[in-house]
Amino acid sequence: MFEQTFVEGTVKTKTPFTVMASFIFQCILVGVAILIPLIYTDTLPTAQLTSFLVAPPPPPPPPPPPEAAPVVKAVRVIPRQFDAGRLMAPKSIPKEIAMIQEDELPPPTPATGVVGGVVGGFGGGVIGGIIGSVPMAAPPPPPEVKAAPKSLVPQRIPVGGNVQQAKLVNQPKPQYPPLARQARIQGTVRFTAIIGVDGRIQNLTLVSGHPLLVPAAQAAVKEWVYQPTLLNGEPVEVVTQIDVNFTLQ
Repeated sequence: MFEQTFVEGTVKTKTPFTVMASFIFQCILVGVAILIPLIYTDTLPTAQLTSFLVAPPPPPPPPPPPEAAPVVKAVRVIPRQFDAGRLMAPKSIPKEIAMIQEDELPPPTPATGVVGGVVGGFGGGVIGGIIGSVPMAAPPPPPEVKAAPKSLVPQRIPVGGNVQQAKLVNQPKPQYPPLARQARIQGTVRFTAIIGVDGRIQNLTLVSGHPLLVPAAQAAVKEWVYQPTLLNGEPVEVVTQIDVNFTLQ
């Protein structure tokens, strides 16, 4: 049944000539379709052609800014108090009343002169004239009294420890700590101290020393009293160094 539907062999239905002729004919149709609008331009609408060739008009300019409103200045009308030399009654009662005070006149200067008058003078004297017709120079100013400069005495001076050791008035001995005695600890505790004008310790700063010996040495040194140190006859503070020795016998 299906054998009749197949055709044996190859059958050529197109020739090269017909294919070439068809291709040339289609090219001619396309060329004619392109050239006709270019040749017959009168058939195109004028408005559409003008819109293609002419640029669109520019936008309208912005409206001018509104004018600023004029500033209205309030003018205060001052009521007149006088009209044709006559005092006018006020129309409204003012809230505040201004008090006008006149300056007092200076007292009259009494006329002075010379007893018996002066030759060529005027009776009663002349205002602003010179008494006795003799000019008097102003007295010289008193000389300035210059205060004597105070002696520049420093408030605090450094003094060696050996010098201050000789000025001790009261020197309680420190008690040897029992724990340091049992541990056979001995040595020197050194402080930096400020001795006031009254000879007493004001500030005590530890420099070196064993921690077991410091409390006892500090408690004893705070009770020490020195003679006041004088410089140019005035007592001053002294910065010195204090050594406390702990020695086992």
